[in-house]
Amino acid sequence: MLRVFFLFTLTAIAEIAGCYLFYVWLRRDGNWWVLMASLASLVLFAWLLTLHPVATGRVYAAYGAVYVVVSVLWLNLVDRSSLSGLEWAGLLLALAGMGLMVSGWTIAHK
Repeated sequence: MLRVFFLFTLTAIAEIAGCYLFYVWLRRDGNWWVLMASLASLVLFAWLLTLHPVATGRVYAAYGAVYVVVSVLWLNLVDRSSLSGLEWAGLLLALAGMGLMVSGWTIAHK
């Protein structure tokens, strides 16, 4: 499960970074290298999705929970916005949900 979580985390970082860099290119900078970095990150994101071990619907459902966690952490670390206790609790619930879904993958394959 740790390997799957690590892969989900890399996937989420690639997706969020790619979208964020596109935003920076479009709204702030306009520099071509920012656009290229955005595209490279989004290509990496799409490729990483192909490495997940089960049917895409299951992957997307469990990945969604990790995406939520990484997004909120991005808000905290990159956007420098402090998180409330309820947001931290939500992160833990999202991770617990991902854990339940991923642990069920072996049951679904029997």
